[in-house]
Amino acid sequence: METNVTDSENCHHHIPEYKDQRVDRYAVYTKTDVYDHIYYIIDRFINLQNLTVGNHAYEKIEGEYTPLTLCQEFFRKGSISPGNDTFDIDPHVDKECISIYPLEPLEDRTLSRDINFSLDFKRLLSVNIYLTLKAINLQTVRHHELPDCYAFSIIIMFDNRAHSGRIKINLENNVGINECKDWNVASTSGKNNHLLLFDSLVILACFTSLILCTRSVYKGSQLQFHYTAFFHTYFGKTVSWSERMEFVNGWYILIIVSDTLTIAGSALKIGIQTKDLTNYDVCSILLGTSTMLVWVGVIRYLGFFKKYNILILALRAAFPNVIRFSCCAGLIYLGYCFCGWIVLGPYHEKFRTLDKVTECLFSLINGDDLYSTFQKMREKRYIVWLFSRLYLYSFLSLFIYMVLSLFIALITDTYETIKQHQKDRVLVSQLKAFVAECRDQPDSGKYKIDKEPTCCCCFGYTL
Repeated sequence: METNVTDSENCHHHIPEYKDQRVDRYAVYTKTDVYDHIYYIIDRFINLQNLTVGNHAYEKIEGEYTPLTLCQEFFRKGSISPGNDTFDIDPHVDKECISIYPLEPLEDRTLSRDINFSLDFKRLLSVNIYLTLKAINLQTVRHHELPDCYAFSIIIMFDNRAHSGRIKINLENNVGINECKDWNVASTSGKNNHLLLFDSLVILACFTSLILCTRSVYKGSQLQFHYTAFFHTYFGKTVSWSERMEFVNGWYILIIVSDTLTIAGSALKIGIQTKDLTNYDVCSILLGTSTMLVWVGVIRYLGFFKKYNILILALRAAFPNVIRFSCCAGLIYLGYCFCGWIVLGPYHEKFRTLDKVTECLFSLINGDDLYSTFQKMREKRYIVWLFSRLYLYSFLSLFIYMVLSLFIALITDTYETIKQHQKDRVLVSQLKAFVAECRDQPDSGKYKIDKEPTCCCCFGYTL
């Protein structure tokens, strides 16, 4: 599915001189440009089938074409005199819309004459143009699959809410994928039975794996309760949470999540291949995430090798400390994010919104785009420029030289501890020391005693 190509085509088709640049930088500055752009969009819509090289057409509902809707939002009343520093504004917003049907060419390039549409720029907030186009993607035919039918809901917005003399133009293209109603492709049934069979086998295998892993996790949880009760009854000790988690195999939980996502994604994939569903995005997210988890699960098998096992044990042991450390560092990080957004937002494009601030600071931590971030700060106000320097230098010094160093030291210290324990063969937990006391063989018969246990190893079978 090449929706990104179609999005670019719609931008080029409906916005003049569009050059795939950032949308928030595309703007007009004069009244003539606004009217010319609106007329250009309407003219392109009316003459669509004579201009486009793609399989585009107008939407039809009950045999009638869907019109282009042109709406403007403006203050109900506004009297503005900047020269006298006076204004009289009614902040209530009114909306006015007109419909323009296709195949009805305009006779004049003046909107006010042809369609009775004029703009009062002093009161104007925005001009929104809504239109819907249909298309068919024929790329899949050569792969013996049925084509998809698209519905493009396009919104072109002229944003004048800032009233700064600069009207930003933005295009939103929402793509809906629908099942084609009447199709005929020669020499094909429209369905790939081999792929359907493969997806069915994948679902069956994952479902079996899901049941077995769920059973193992359940049995492990039961054994954990027995172990806790046994220690409390016979030794009067409380088992720590970390030792309880020894009975819960994290790899099984990872497999359960992966199998669940794979089953759901494969079911959606079957529905898409049979043209009963069109949830491409949800399907790709499910299958992509499950694939990632499967490859992460391969690390489990590296644990059978001694040197690789040290790494896995270190990661598992360091994880709780890493989470606690990240929470503390995250609070400082959020403080810098809010500070940068509030103070530097009006002067630096990378601090305009909170999400941009978080992305910018995360890039700075990793040493990316440092020089340009310093240079793009405007020097109109000396106090803000000085604050930006103190802000950036303190943030970089704190996070690069201290936070990251402590983060690495935390993992390194855990790795060295695990490595030393492996070298000295020191039992690192009470559970392992308890299990190590058992010297009975599986065929000794002591595991079948129904009365009081004669050894500590039998607790799981007698309680």
